[in-house]
Amino acid sequence: MVEQFVVGIVRGTHGITGEFKVESTSGEYEHFANMEEVTLTDGTVSKSYAVEYTKDAATTLYMKLSGINTPEEAAKFNRWQIVVPRKNAHPLQKDEWYIEDLKGCSVWYKDVTAGSTAPGMSDEDIIGTVTNVMEGGSGYLVEILLSESCRFLANDVKYTKNGEIRKVFVPLSYRFLNEIDVENKRMQLMHLWILE
Repeated sequence: MVEQFVVGIVRGTHGITGEFKVESTSGEYEHFANMEEVTLTDGTVSKSYAVEYTKDAATTLYMKLSGINTPEEAAKFNRWQIVVPRKNAHPLQKDEWYIEDLKGCSVWYKDVTAGSTAPGMSDEDIIGTVTNVMEGGSGYLVEILLSESCRFLANDVKYTKNGEIRKVFVPLSYRFLNEIDVENKRMQLMHLWILE
């Protein structure tokens, strides 16, 4: 499992001491108070800093890091991600998962049609693999790279017009995805029609 998580994004500076405005990726801010060190990254460069303090505001959080002492220094990190070890990420509640743990999960489908399985064949098949999870209009969407070998999918569903394997987006909802098991990297697709 992934041991480093993006917990926030720098959204500008505050005051004259080098404080950041921080947007929490989980929407929760309490866990920031316990952080002693964070890593800032833009995707290519990463820098670690000790946390001097955090302050709650009405709709945001302010964070001060050691060694960043002016608004100009803080401004260099605008839109950088704040990364911490798993132990400092927001604690999970029931039916919550870290996005990084969902990536790489196999998505399988079970054919529940009675008598549809030939002798020696399984009644379930891997539909694809989760490659990303992103915010959609009314919730999260799971991006799935379809499997070439899935016997439940017709070629016009598996491939684009250019002959490439398709990626599809499925809402992260028990109506469409169930039995989510991040330890065994599996989740069940409930309906094939959502892939068309």
